[in-house]
Parts: sequence; structure tokens; C-alpha cells
Amino acid sequence: MRAAGRVVAEAIREMSRRVRPGVTTAELDDVAAGVFARHGARSGPQLDYDFPGVTCISLDDECVHGIPSSKRRIREGQLVKLDVTAELDGFYADACRTVAVGRAKGREQRLMAAAQSALKLGLEQARAGNNVGAVGGAVQAEVERRGFNVCAELTGHGIGRRIHEEPDVPNVAWDGPELTDGLVITVEPIIAAGRGDVYVEDDGWTIRTEDGSRSAHFEHTIVITGASPILLTA
Repeated sequence: MRAAGRVVAEAIREMSRRVRPGVTTAELDDVAAGVFARHGARSGPQLDYDFPGVTCISLDDECVHGIPSSKRRIREGQLVKLDVTAELDGFYADACRTVAVGRAKGREQRLMAAAQSALKLGLEQARAGNNVGAVGGAVQAEVERRGFNVCAELTGHGIGRRIHEEPDVPNVAWDGPELTDGLVITVEPIIAAGRGDVYVEDDGWTIRTEDGSRSAHFEHTIVITGASPILLTA
């Protein structure tokens, strides 16, 4: 899983460097495909769900599962979410980064900062003996403290031999199962500048905010320990 995590991190790093006005989301997807090919990795979404892309690339009010396309050119000021899941030798790793195209406006900068801070605080609660709700509670409290809302229907998850395994890791406070030593999960605040309600687009994949507000998404795959978690996709 460390090896799969390194592939994910490299793909996101290389994709991020290519984000600029005029680049298509298909071109960014091709960058990830090249990284996967170099390492002998495969696309998790394609393997598990027959997703029509190597990675998920979502823009602005699209929260997750945006389909890469040669017809979608990135514009100045947009928020681009690069969500990458790799399978390598039977194991999966998953991470996401939100990248601003050019100079983000103040509210977009604050939105991204809120999601990043919520991820950091959620990771601090991700240790053996705590329950899943401690992670979600930390995320929700930080996002709302900064004036935004979590997209409560969208969650982190267990991961290992498939993309999505038990347990769900919601971004809200709840009881939830206990986190145990060696458990591998994703922590992924998905937040919105508006209310946080979402819907699935007509393409059957892309999930957007209902009110059209912009969203931000950051994610890491981690191993639970009795102390700080091991970040596999850092």
C-alpha cells in the first residue's frame, strides 16, 4: 500500500504542475495514465466501477467524480479537484488535491484553506481507540468554524483490496465504529461554499452542489496506529 500510495502522490504532483488555463481535463488525465504506466499501476475507478477516465477531475461546483474530457478546457480562476486512485499489486491507495487555476479569489482561497485545515485536524483524531465520529466531528467543526459546510452525503472510507471498504468515514460528528490498529482508511473533507447539498449530474457520475457553490476536496489514505497515522499518499 505504501507503493500504491507513492504512485498516487506522484500522479497528483505531476498533474498539479500541468494545471493552467487552456489545458483540458483529458490532458491532465493522460498525465496520470503515464505515471501509472511507468509503475505498472492501474486505475482503481476503472477496475472497480468501469469509470470513463483514469482519474476523477472535478471543476468548481463539481464535488467529486468529474469525467475527464478533451472538450473541457480549464479557465483562469477555477478550482480543479484531482482525485486519484491507483491499484498496484492488488492494493489500492486514494488521494485528492484541490488546485486553484492562477490567482484564486479570497473566498476560494479561504474555502481551500478550510478543507486543508479540516483534513489536518481530522487526521489528528484518526488513531486507535477513537471512533470514526471523532474524525468527522473534527472535520465538521473546523469547516463550520470557518464559515463553510461539509457535503455530508460524501464520505471517506475504508480501502485496501478495493477502493471502497468498511467503514464509512463521514465528515460529520456521529458515533461510528472504533478505529483499530492497522485499519486503512481515507480521510477526505469535501466541503462547499454554500449549503453543502449535492446531486448527481445526468452523466451518472459527476456530483455537484445543488446551489452551484464551489467546493474543495482534500484527501489522504492513512494507516491507523496508536499514535499519529501513517500517511500513505503524502
